[in-house]
Amino acid sequence: MRNSAIQTVSLSFFRFPRGAARLWAFAMMGLARPSLRRVPDIGFWKLCGSGTGEGFTPIPNTGVYAILATWPNLKVAQERVDSEWIFKRYQAKSEENYTLFMSTLSTRGIWSGVAPFDSNPVSDTGPIAALTRATISPLAALSFWRRVPDISTVIGQDPNVAFKIGIGEIPLLHQITFSVWPDTHVMANFARKDGPHARAIKAVRDGNWFREELYARFRILDSRGTWHGRDPLEHLRHAA
Repeated sequence: MRNSAIQTVSLSFFRFPRGAARLWAFAMMGLARPSLRRVPDIGFWKLCGSGTGEGFTPIPNTGVYAILATWPNLKVAQERVDSEWIFKRYQAKSEENYTLFMSTLSTRGIWSGVAPFDSNPVSDTGPIAALTRATISPLAALSFWRRVPDISTVIGQDPNVAFKIGIGEIPLLHQITFSVWPDTHVMANFARKDGPHARAIKAVRDGNWFREELYARFRILDSRGTWHGRDPLEHLRHAA
């Protein structure tokens, strides 16, 4: 099997109902760490919260959390996410969950001082995921978040975006954007055309807003579950 020796990245999203389940999820931002460290074969991992709206805001959404992890290959990733206690506990407590399994096409930068993803630059036809992660300089945080609502609006109105969410490790200072696109060409057109997104990128470069940043592009290998009652990638698969 082609993917048997290729590092796989899993990104799992969990939506929790109001009440005790949300309190549990918030507490697990700290309490889940020892359990994740003990998961066999897990490599780099991060627990994340999310923002309100599309997720691209500094105001926390107490109902949505995420777990990102790296694994030796796709088979191991699927088995661990399906069977390990900590993942099953999150799945049982949530009212909806969705996991994407991906291989890294390209990556640039570092995350918490390390380069977590192994690049495998094979053919990038089909659905493409993009992840950007940054540690925002405290002095630049206000300027950065002033830009975000305009970017969120543009992404939200783009009919080509199959899935989009903003997550982060620490509100205000650690921001992760994740989106899925039909193909590389469509994604590149959005990133490069003039508008709030392009102007924000220029402002970041000119103002040195980020203390640490990472950009990665992924090929979708598999998915599990639903988000908002459906598989966000279903129409992309039918179009392929």
